[in-house]
Amino acid sequence: MLSFQLIKSTQTILGRCVWEGIPLKYTYESIRCDVEKGVMTITLDRPKHMNAFTVQMANELVDVFTKVNGDDEVRVVVVTGSGKAFCAGMDLSVDGNVFGLNETLAPSMNDMDARLDEPEIFSGVRDTGGRVVLSIYDCTKPVIGAINGAAVGIGATMTLPMDIRLVSDQAKYGFVFNKIGIVPEACSSWFLPRIVGISQALEWCYTGEFIDAETAVSSKLAKASYESSQLLEAAYGIAERIASSTSPVAIALTRQMMYRNGAASHPIEAHKVDSLSMFYTSIGDGKEGVSSFLEKRKADFKKKVSEDMPDFYPWW
Repeated sequence: MLSFQLIKSTQTILGRCVWEGIPLKYTYESIRCDVEKGVMTITLDRPKHMNAFTVQMANELVDVFTKVNGDDEVRVVVVTGSGKAFCAGMDLSVDGNVFGLNETLAPSMNDMDARLDEPEIFSGVRDTGGRVVLSIYDCTKPVIGAINGAAVGIGATMTLPMDIRLVSDQAKYGFVFNKIGIVPEACSSWFLPRIVGISQALEWCYTGEFIDAETAVSSKLAKASYESSQLLEAAYGIAERIASSTSPVAIALTRQMMYRNGAASHPIEAHKVDSLSMFYTSIGDGKEGVSSFLEKRKADFKKKVSEDMPDFYPWW
């Protein structure tokens, strides 16, 4: 299992690994990572357990979504599940607290404010699904969910920070938390109302009823539904259109601008970020973009996310 120290040190050592040309490794036990044509496919890989979520899976997902930020070979990430399910929720068969929490503690909001990253709180109190979602939220690469089957509990909420969600016609979502006596997790109280509206989000969480593919699409939880055999092809089609024709730096900035500016208290906050982002991209890849447009050719963007993000990033 990945340790707290490894998770926390990944970003520190990542820059050095890239600068020294050391290839990044994506070898895990509960997920599988494959990179082809600029697209990384992350496959939840516990098919005998319907890809049920574990603390180990959480740590591995955080690790890969942190590492991929500095990997210029990866332009887009696609997430799917192995076998018939996407993720059937937390693995409830493990011993002790099934959520991996330390029941000897009595944490307060002050602990969350002041000690969030201390080992005791990090490992014993923090919601594991939330750590995964925050790593996806902070990602510099577009993330496409290819929801191939049941997505229940954390299997549903981990998809919410993914930018585009496609579903198999056999997929079912389930925000079942209240039915087992707990609350929605993985920052879903922030994401879900923004995606489908507060009334729909509350109804789904209150009832815990399963949501079929047609309902997911009609409620904007998913972009579209496909036959199972066509799902990944559709996801890759979108991913390859992004990877083949856009500036990596502009994409990374755009992703964070959309999520963070959309939650700002006033549009002036977006204006500040937009202005700096526009300034620095216009003197970077923007010059190549304009030239390629005028010369009627495909753009050849040279700027890299690992090296060429403007100094004001991250602005939050």
